[in-house]
Amino acid sequence: MFALAMGIITANAQENVTVETTNGSEQPTLTKEVYPQKEADGDLYHGLSRKLTFDRMIPPHGLEVTYDKTVHVIFPAEVRYVDLGSPDLIAGKADGAENIIRVKATVRNFPNETNMSVITEDGSFYTFSAPIIGA
Repeated sequence: MFALAMGIITANAQENVTVETTNGSEQPTLTKEVYPQKEADGDLYHGLSRKLTFDRMIPPHGLEVTYDKTVHVIFPAEVRYVDLGSPDLIAGKADGAENIIRVKATVRNFPNETNMSVITEDGSFYTFSAPIIGA
């Protein structure tokens, strides 16, 4: 009985939205803009994000990768994380060295460019742009 009474009360408490019918399609009428400053300042995220300035950007290092040769990249600290931008790259730590990554292409004549990101134990972030050179 209590649930029935609560259902009736909440059904009557809802707001009514006017709907205009034009050409057989129903369109709700908007009464207020949710984000009124959207057009004025151009901020699509309404203050929830900040612009990234050039001094905060990390430019990628160039890295040429081939199918026939392995490239070794030496870092000043132990490597904690590696992310490869494509399955056309393979990478791993060199045997016996925690600060050296070896990188190789997994396919021949791959025409596209990919990337690799590395985070070291001291918190440094490195990014590489890797054009894969066909052999």
